[in-house]
Amino acid sequence: MAGTFTISRIELKRMLTTLGVSERSIDGLVAELNKMHRHANAVAFAGMLQKAGLKEGDVANVLRRIGIDDISITSVFDTLEEERIRSAYGRVVDIVLE
Repeated sequence: MAGTFTISRIELKRMLTTLGVSERSIDGLVAELNKMHRHANAVAFAGMLQKAGLKEGDVANVLRRIGIDDISITSVFDTLEEERIRSAYGRVVDIVLE
């Protein structure tokens, strides 16, 4: 997935409010984006949306609405799952016996 996708704060807030995200969670997400100079990669953004309380299907809908295709969205969720596994179980170690 290559490219830059843009969404206004107003549109983001409107979408998240429609999906039932609390005002406090929305403000936290916007503050987090501001700390990142309003730039985030798709994986980080999807993770932030999940932390704000959205389920995977709703996160996928937000990503679609900003222009990300389904193949890339699948890749984003695969990467998030790999990160969760790595953080829960540590790094996978390759052991080679000679």
